Amino acid sequence: MDAHTYTATLAELRALRDDIKKARTALARLEAARDKKVTALAGHDKAKAERIAPAAGMSVADIVRLAPGLAPKGLTTSSAVTSAPPEEELLTAAAALEPTPDITAAAGAAAPAMRPTRLEAQQPAVAPVEVAEPVTAAAPEAVTAPRRGDRELPSIPEGQAGDAWFAHTNGLASTHPNFTQQARSTVFLDTDTGVLVHRDQTFQIDLPAPTAAAILEAVFHVLPAGIERIFVTGGAPWHFQADQYPFLKDAVAAWLNAPIPGWRTDTGRGKDRMAGHFVHPRNPVGRYQALGSDQHVEIRSAGEWFNTDGATPHIVRDAFVLLWKALRAHWPDAVLMGSPSQTGRDLWTRTIPTRGQYADGYPVLSEELRGLLHATAGQGRTELLTPPHVPEQLPALVEYDRTFAYAKHTWKSPVGTPQRVTAARFASWSEKEQTKALYGCGHWHIRVTVPQGWNHVGLLPAPAPGDRAWHYPSAPGTTFTTWAGGPEIHTALTNPLQPWKIEILDGLLWQDGKPLDDWATRLKEAWASLAAQAELHGDPNQRTAAHLASRAVRALLLYGIGSFAQRPRLVTGTTPRTHERDLPADAEIIAFTDDTITWQRPTGFTRDPNAHPEWAAGIWSAARAALLTQRHRNDNTYAGALHTPPGTVVAFRTDALYLTQPDDWPYHGQPGDYLRKGHLTGPITAPTTEDELLALRDLGRTALRNT
Repeated sequence: MDAHTYTATLAELRALRDDIKKARTALARLEAARDKKVTALAGHDKAKAERIAPAAGMSVADIVRLAPGLAPKGLTTSSAVTSAPPEEELLTAAAALEPTPDITAAAGAAAPAMRPTRLEAQQPAVAPVEVAEPVTAAAPEAVTAPRRGDRELPSIPEGQAGDAWFAHTNGLASTHPNFTQQARSTVFLDTDTGVLVHRDQTFQIDLPAPTAAAILEAVFHVLPAGIERIFVTGGAPWHFQADQYPFLKDAVAAWLNAPIPGWRTDTGRGKDRMAGHFVHPRNPVGRYQALGSDQHVEIRSAGEWFNTDGATPHIVRDAFVLLWKALRAHWPDAVLMGSPSQTGRDLWTRTIPTRGQYADGYPVLSEELRGLLHATAGQGRTELLTPPHVPEQLPALVEYDRTFAYAKHTWKSPVGTPQRVTAARFASWSEKEQTKALYGCGHWHIRVTVPQGWNHVGLLPAPAPGDRAWHYPSAPGTTFTTWAGGPEIHTALTNPLQPWKIEILDGLLWQDGKPLDDWATRLKEAWASLAAQAELHGDPNQRTAAHLASRAVRALLLYGIGSFAQRPRLVTGTTPRTHERDLPADAEIIAFTDDTITWQRPTGFTRDPNAHPEWAAGIWSAARAALLTQRHRNDNTYAGALHTPPGTVVAFRTDALYLTQPDDWPYHGQPGDYLRKGHLTGPITAPTTEDELLALRDLGRTALRNT
């Protein structure tokens, strides 16, 4: 092949690549529509997987994965994993679905290495723990067949290789900053109305099209060149011409990367590592630098901080002013940065002690442990229960939202170097030591069995197909292996209905500390002050501004906690199609136009001195547990999903519960209290998709306000 043919073939290959991407997009849409119809058919009382499969062009196993209720008789495939019948029956059932490896040998090989120990609670109200003899490889009590596509969670290597993980990263620790953040000159723009607010000035600008180029030209036509941040308070200009793209993210990427005369994508300045655009379907960030000057500006959404809900740019600006004043009462050097996660974490660093045990800062875990926590510690619980778990026709849909939920769970967090707790070590402890460990700050590798007779929601997360996806097995007899935090394990052992069986396989156990307590206490005080203003201020516009500011404080804590998790970074970039050979070798193309290719590539974990995924994991675990059961000491009562009748929980959404009937749970406006936020009377067709649930949620909120 000569050079000319080689170049021509490369061009043909690029054209095929573009056609393949378009075809995959169309195929993904068709498959999503097909899966939705399969799920709908599964709701019919006479539906059979073997009849639906040929109509859908799928295998019976694929149908069962979409609709577990259609599993062949004798094989239970719940929303999580298969149940644990006798070994021979299990192998027969698994073979009926698809070829599987020799799971008998696999289980026999794994058991002696992990040395799991049974751990059972006899009295739900007291939570004593009985430890049986370690399970041996020769007689595993339950074997679970893997499903195709299920994620297998990582574990800690045996012996010295795993013990080496239990360390900190050299030279990396969170310390009190010795500098003050610099404020950035900010304007507030409604791209729908053209209203632009800068300090006490208001302008009416003309946007012939809601493009980044038009926004920059219009703003800098009426204001000085010192503007560094443009908050969009109304409209979603990045969705301009979204109907021309297969996915919303593609439209946003095209909007951000469209060429702008006189500007280029910002590459950062000084110590500011924020460079390049951030592609997000709803709250993207465009960062630009003027050619031939030191003018830097970013366009971002106020929706990162709170739902503006139609508020004018004036009210949104007032909300940020009130927020800044409320924070200044607790942090004299507080500065509002671009996002709540940046601001929240910066404020936290200013609470790091300069004296005492942690005067040198909080050290960062080894990269291995951070990677383990990233892979095994899920965030908020999001689950929709559909018929037959709930009635086809709901008598009502009642939404309960936990007020400022995460703020209730910051009083205790892990500190120091974690110790490894193997199954054998756990078994050697006394009952008192085991109970103390499970009450402490830990992250545990466990084998779980749902008890016979269980008829309520699932209690513990299990890995599901997909990246970082979780579901919650509830079918009696189901056995699965997972990771969970102490609060959830304690709930599974001491819940008010029936104790679950937990086998400790391995674990991480930290000292109890309070690295977040001062930070969270200050934020709670700022939130309470703003919430009071939102109730009592005489000016309705100021009440709205104070309400938005209180929501911003919630975002500071919520996203601040999320920022501690430090996920492996994805870098997004663009390359002209004329320079396609310059694409990074590990780049994934996510969008393209006639002129530009947009790509992303993983860069792994950065040396972030404020990376503490153990803190985020502990709070998320506690919040998930509180959705199930939460004690109100002053009222001598409990609230949560397990305190409702079976079949009445419709959905979990991070810090919200959706039920088919109201409850008289106490509400005092304190963090963690359950607020009845929506109430839609029935009969209502049970939602089967998230979109349907959210539509009913909005109707319920409107109905409750009107009544």
